Amino acid sequence: MAVHDARTFDAIVVGGGLAGLAATQRLAASGLSVALVEKRDRLGGSSALSGGWFALSGTAVQHRAGVADAADIFLADMVATGGGFADTSLLDALVARQEHAIAAIDRADAWTEELKVSAGMTIARAHLIRIRRLLAHLEREALAAGAVILPGRPADELVTDGGRVAGIRSGRAVFGVDAGVVLTTGGFSRSRALLDLFVPDQAAAMPYGGVGNTGDGLRMAWMLGAGLADVGHVAGTYGQHPDATDDEHELLTANYLGAILVNARGERFTDESESYKVLGTAVMSQPDGMAFQVFDSVVRARSRPGVPLSDMERIEALGHLVDAPTLSELGRKVGMPPGALERTVERYNDSVAGREADPFGRTGLVNGVGGLEPVETGPFYAYPAVTAMTSTYGGLSVATDTSVQRIDGSRIEHLFAAGEVVGGFHGASYMTGTALTKALVFGIEAADRIAAA
Repeated sequence: MAVHDARTFDAIVVGGGLAGLAATQRLAASGLSVALVEKRDRLGGSSALSGGWFALSGTAVQHRAGVADAADIFLADMVATGGGFADTSLLDALVARQEHAIAAIDRADAWTEELKVSAGMTIARAHLIRIRRLLAHLEREALAAGAVILPGRPADELVTDGGRVAGIRSGRAVFGVDAGVVLTTGGFSRSRALLDLFVPDQAAAMPYGGVGNTGDGLRMAWMLGAGLADVGHVAGTYGQHPDATDDEHELLTANYLGAILVNARGERFTDESESYKVLGTAVMSQPDGMAFQVFDSVVRARSRPGVPLSDMERIEALGHLVDAPTLSELGRKVGMPPGALERTVERYNDSVAGREADPFGRTGLVNGVGGLEPVETGPFYAYPAVTAMTSTYGGLSVATDTSVQRIDGSRIEHLFAAGEVVGGFHGASYMTGTALTKALVFGIEAADRIAAA
């Protein structure tokens, strides 16, 4: 096959989401020649679709809010959330290097004062970051430092020379590298074939995440003998309306504000304070794979307009929030059997009041944190939501310096990976905000390893 384009760079980054832009900016700032190739016509990937939550500890935002967090608590929460399956060396590395993420957010002036406790946390450490501002700033910095950005360039194959990665093939073009390739291609949430292979019980989840997330980087590295980690733990995220579009971040977690989850029969079926990954699996086994977030006017007043996961105004504007003056009328509107919702709420309120134990063990709003309140003050609301495959947090096996490892633990020379394409970090479940933090921290780390070589 004739080669129509052949260029050589010090480094090539494959994939233009947060990890890819972070690596590209850092490489270019280090004085290396670097090309970022992106299969889509625009950058951003799943990061641009995300809510923008980052998990960080010891930040100025926490200090201003009076939240006492520390690296050891952050680490312990991640270990607990991962169920003992996460690679603690990767968790240690993230905690130790999170100042790189904080510095990048500082440069982009992308902070907000929004801070909350979310899935997997015992302390408020979910920071809302202006994600599009951060992405745009990294792109501007990368271009200003001399990076070459090539959209519309899907990578088809990793080119090797004597056992080391020497470049990539994109169509008829071959791009060579002297120092390394960084895979930041995202996950495989859009690949039904890979979902069927790794987690067939999750494959029916609503497809979401970056449209380009079809497992390209995973496949290319796999062909070179790369090992995999955590792919069997991948699970969808509960909280998305079944009619949501790719352009609308509509996830709602009113259950973390006090709502209960009720299936189409009007029955509770789980502890609503669990991680939305755990809830995602539980909801998929319910009738029609759906559950309603049911709440009253007290919880409705806790809405945070413009804040992802808590913005009920936006969901109401989309016509996706059902309301009624009474529980009886609400149940009728959403098609539940007569009297079922009232009985369920009565039993829940009894458990909140301490008159009986909660049958599902719920003791708090989120991850056991936060006091419960009865669902009793009308009007009442219901948000129908399904499980969406927003991200796949299993993938390539990497060392703490982001080098990709073979099945036997040896390293594939000149191949690095960061972001959603990487496994081993989350384990069995997922703490809110760790995916974006991981992408930013390890994208920077991959660049630093290449620059130091």
